[in-house]
Amino acid sequence: MEQIFIVMLIALGILAIIDLTVGVSNDAVNFLNSGLGSKAMSFKGIMLVASLGILVGAVFSGGMMEIARSGIFVPSMFTFNDVMIIFLAVMITDVLLLDVFNTLGLPTSTTVSIVFELLGAAVCLAVVKIVTSDDSWATLPSYINTKKASEIIVSILLSVLLSFTLGTLVQYVSRLIFTFQVERKLKYFGALFGGTAITAISFFILIKGLKGSSFLTKEASNWIDHNQLIILGASFVFWTLFSQMLMSLFKLNILRVIIIIGTFALALAFAGNDLVNFIGVPIAAIQSFEFFQSSGQAPDVYMMGKLAEESVKAPFYFLLLAGAVMVYTLWTSKKARNVIETEMNLARQSSDSSDEKFSPNLLSKALVRSMVILGGIVNYFLPKSWQIRMDKRFEQPEVKSKSKNKEDEPAFDMVRASVNLMVASILISIGTSMKLPLSTTYVTFMVAMGTSFADRAWDRDSAVYRVAGVFNVIGGWFVTAIVAFVASFITAYILYIGEVYALVAMLILVGILLYRSNKMHQRLEQEKKLKTEKLNKIDIVTIQEVASESSAQIAKVIVRTNELYTRVIDGVALQNHADLKACRKKLKQLEKEVDSLRGNVYFFIKNLDETTVGASKFYVLTLGFLQDIIKSTLFITQNSYTHVDNNHKKLKFNQIRDLKLIDNKLQSFLDEIGTIFLEEKFDRISDVLANKEEITLTIDKLIQKQIVRIRTTETSPKNSKLYFSILFETDDLVKATIGLLELFEQFDLDQKRTKFTSKG
Repeated sequence: MEQIFIVMLIALGILAIIDLTVGVSNDAVNFLNSGLGSKAMSFKGIMLVASLGILVGAVFSGGMMEIARSGIFVPSMFTFNDVMIIFLAVMITDVLLLDVFNTLGLPTSTTVSIVFELLGAAVCLAVVKIVTSDDSWATLPSYINTKKASEIIVSILLSVLLSFTLGTLVQYVSRLIFTFQVERKLKYFGALFGGTAITAISFFILIKGLKGSSFLTKEASNWIDHNQLIILGASFVFWTLFSQMLMSLFKLNILRVIIIIGTFALALAFAGNDLVNFIGVPIAAIQSFEFFQSSGQAPDVYMMGKLAEESVKAPFYFLLLAGAVMVYTLWTSKKARNVIETEMNLARQSSDSSDEKFSPNLLSKALVRSMVILGGIVNYFLPKSWQIRMDKRFEQPEVKSKSKNKEDEPAFDMVRASVNLMVASILISIGTSMKLPLSTTYVTFMVAMGTSFADRAWDRDSAVYRVAGVFNVIGGWFVTAIVAFVASFITAYILYIGEVYALVAMLILVGILLYRSNKMHQRLEQEKKLKTEKLNKIDIVTIQEVASESSAQIAKVIVRTNELYTRVIDGVALQNHADLKACRKKLKQLEKEVDSLRGNVYFFIKNLDETTVGASKFYVLTLGFLQDIIKSTLFITQNSYTHVDNNHKKLKFNQIRDLKLIDNKLQSFLDEIGTIFLEEKFDRISDVLANKEEITLTIDKLIQKQIVRIRTTETSPKNSKLYFSILFETDDLVKATIGLLELFEQFDLDQKRTKFTSKG
């Protein structure tokens, strides 16, 4: 019998390692966002600071496991067999849930997930006990520590509102003081700002990061509790003088120092406190097994009341191993960067709405509209002189970027990064000292959103997208609690009724789902990479470069349009519903790619060489023709899909034959065009244009034939509607393609004329 539980412990150990990797991938955003977003240091530099913080926090962590052992359920009400099922259900659910959030790139709280998973599994077994023993449902609260769950729910709301509000206020005041001319203002206010920020962060290290750690004695911890004001006052004086010394003697940017210390502090606190979320359950399971072994009782008889009586600290080697796993994951996890990217995009100072990740929703539109109206009312009552003075404080200087790569530019400046770290540290320190279970994720995320809002990063062009993103993330937090509870409840019940067979099946399922998740993430990354394989709006500055880069994009659109057009005609002929649906999906994706290029036109034109303004019009016209080609093809596909989806009559044989005739002519026409643009042989365009009337004349003849059919043999109005729509849209497609060819033919003639003139 004991061998089964040893297998369970091994399974829990493996799940703990996996949970560490998925947990770090999600929580890394908490301590990396400010450093990476502000480019205060190089990527490797920030990662080294965070890695050091994680190792220190993990090694010196107290590793107190009360939340897993007795914080949510009452151990004395459950047998050893029950708690092992609870622990397995929790770990299986946690691994899968956090991995889903990582794949979606959404930050969530590992504390909330573990709490509600423990709650769900415990409630499941409590219900089983009540049902099997015919006990009263009134006894259910005696199995569960309901106080902890209610505290977590309250803390979510508290974290969201308080963090956003305080982040907004502090950033607004900081920006009024420093403006965007940071270097000049630092001479006067840098030391005070540095003293305040580093005091908050160092106090945070004491209260949240190191309090309760294995090397801090109980007396020292009590002294910290009773002398917080003295510590704060002395720290402020010391760090202010220290900041002034760094600025005066060593010419260091104090904001960079704040960001480095803050990154270390949040990483240390994450490893020191959130470690329990990943290894707390396995440690509690090991202790439970030791109690069970020494009891000499059967596993379904021995009650686990002793689990709540004795506290336990994780062994040093467990902490060291956990720290090593977290550091390794931090450097290697692509999903961690996916989560970080989500928060940085929402906080980015630029308003490039064409690259926004989230789509607007009714709530975000209503809120932004309300804020615009409220802003108008406030401006009406504020004196104009005040408005002008305040607006000047938020004016960003026109600085020519040294980097040609947009990704190398900071998402926001170091003032905002410092405020993010300072305010998050203050709030988490206060919450910890007041024993409020504030989530590190909730606080850091909402502070970052508040500072973005105050810094006017959410302007009229981007606000609706950013607010929608914030609502998506916040909604995900509540979904975390609900899904964690329900999934853990179901998993615990399956393990209870299926025993060892269910355990094996569940572990196999976890392996399969993680494998599929990684494959899906790789596919999403490839799609993302394909999306970025478009015109480089920074590097190209001449019309020749525009034409060259456009050719590759046009060739891709033409080839894919040609392929999909043929598939659609075949799908209509064969009534292939699945193939038509797939074509529609691919064309919508292609339309999004071209629409993204059109969204970047502003930035493209801004970065073009002033002497080549003609390239701007050339580029805009090229994208317009491409969009017309895709829209025509998409319209044909949508009509064809709707016809088949509604189970209308099949097209007649003569109609299908006519459409295949057009398809064959269009295929050879587009094949030749695709080759021209792929090889950039623009001198061959005139040969293609010489035969441009052939397809349009054929379409006219087929329209006449259908009119005759309607007057004689045609009996289906739906067939006629589809047939005409395909022909008319094909005619528009051909005309858009011819327009594109004529544009490039003119370009080729202009280039030859320019070369001839320069030689002459």
